[in-house]
Amino acid sequence: MGAMTGSWSRPPDTAWSRPPDTAWSRLPVGRREWRQDVLLAAVLAVGMAITTVLYGASGAYDDDQAAWWVSALMVLANTVPIAFRRRWPMTALVVVALAFVGMQLLHVPELFVVNFTLFIGIYTVGAWCSDRFRSEAVRWVVIGGMFAWLFLAIVFGWSMPTSLPNDDGAVIPPYIAYSLLNVLINVVYFGAAWYAGNRAWGAAVARHELDVRTAELAAERERSAAQAVTLERLRIARELHDVVAHHVALMGVQAGAARRVIGSDPGQATASLGVVEQSARTAVEELRRMLGTLRDGDGHGHGHGSTTGSAAGADGDAPSTEGIGRIAEVVEAARTAGHPAEWSVVGDERPVPPTVASVAFRVAQEAVTNVLKHAGQNARADVRVRYLTDALEVEVADDGRGGVRDTTGSGLGHVGMRERVAAVGGTVEIGPRTRGGYLVRAWLPTT
Repeated sequence: MGAMTGSWSRPPDTAWSRPPDTAWSRLPVGRREWRQDVLLAAVLAVGMAITTVLYGASGAYDDDQAAWWVSALMVLANTVPIAFRRRWPMTALVVVALAFVGMQLLHVPELFVVNFTLFIGIYTVGAWCSDRFRSEAVRWVVIGGMFAWLFLAIVFGWSMPTSLPNDDGAVIPPYIAYSLLNVLINVVYFGAAWYAGNRAWGAAVARHELDVRTAELAAERERSAAQAVTLERLRIARELHDVVAHHVALMGVQAGAARRVIGSDPGQATASLGVVEQSARTAVEELRRMLGTLRDGDGHGHGHGSTTGSAAGADGDAPSTEGIGRIAEVVEAARTAGHPAEWSVVGDERPVPPTVASVAFRVAQEAVTNVLKHAGQNARADVRVRYLTDALEVEVADDGRGGVRDTTGSGLGHVGMRERVAAVGGTVEIGPRTRGGYLVRAWLPTT
C-alpha cells in the first residue's frame, strides 16, 4: 500500500496558540493562485499517467490490474481536484482521498504520485481553511479512514501468512516488521502533511496581523501628523492673539479717546494718537520677532510655554526680570488709554527664570487687554506681582464699575493663559469675583 497519512497526536503548531481568526480568511483566491493550481494539477496528471504506465508494464498487479480507461479515470479523479484545492479545499481533500482508496480497490497500477496528491490535499485544508474546527474535523475523518483502511489491509495480510517470507530465526517476525513499518511510514507522512498545513496557516495569519498593524501604524502616523498641524495652528493662533490683541485693543481705546477730545483738547488727542502709533509699531515688531522665531525653529517657537520677542528673557536659563519689568509698560499704556490702573509689587524683587518672567508678562498683558476690551471704559484695573518664597504670583483684577460687561469673545486668550501657566508647572485662577469685577491670578513656581 502507498503511504496513508495519520498522526496519532496533533503536532504542535503556533497557529493553535491563538484564538481562531473568524474575521479574516485566505479565501477566495485570486487568478494567480488559480493558474498555479491548474498548472500543478496538470503536472501531477502527466506524472501520474507516466508512472501508471510504468507500474503497469512492471506487472504491479499482474493480470489483475484495471483496464486502461479505468486507470485514466482514476488518474483524473486524483489530479483534477488539485486544480480547485484552494477554492474548495475540504471538498478537494475528500475527493482525492476517495480516489486514493478507489485506485487500490480497482488495482490501478500507481503507487507513487498518488501519495503526493493526498499529501497536498491534507496540507491545503490546514493551510487555507479559515474555519479551523471544520478543517481539523475533516482531516481527522480522512486520516482516520486511511488508518482504518491500513489496519484492514494489515489484518488481511496476517490472515494470509504465506504471502510473506517466513524466517523462524528472525528477531522480529517478517509480517510484524512489515506492519510496523507501514504504520510508521503513515504516521510520519500524515503528521508531516498536518504540521506543514498548520504552519502555513500560522504564517499567513502572522503576515495578515503584521499587515494590519502596519496599516494601523500608517493611519496613526497620518492622524498624528494632522493633529500636529492642528496643534501648531492653534499655537500660532495663540501667539498672534497674545501679540496683536493687546495692542489692537489699546489702539482702539486711544483712537476713541482722541476722537472725543480732538476739538476740546488737541494736546490729549495728540498724545493718544502717539500711543496708537507706538502700539502699532510695537505690534509689528513683536509679530516680526514671533515669525522669525517660527522660521528659525530653535525651540522658542515650540510647546505651550513658547514665547516671542523680548518676552523670552535672557539667554539660556539664566534668571531674568525683563518680562516682569514690561508689566509696568502694560499698566502705563492702560492709563494712557484713559483706564484707571494701578501697579504694585509685593515682596523683595529678585531674578526669576526667564520662562517664568515671560509667562508672567503674557498673563498680565492678556488680563489687562481683557479689562480694556470687556470691563468697560470706567473700570479700574489693579495689577499686582507678589514675590513669594518659592513662586511668583501675578494678579490682575478690575473693580466691575465699568458698566455692563462685554462677555463676547473666542476664549482663546483664557486657553493661552492656562496652557502657558501649565507649561511652567503653575496654576491659574480665572473668573468673576464675588464683590464684582473679574480676577486673573497666576501662581508660577520659581524653584
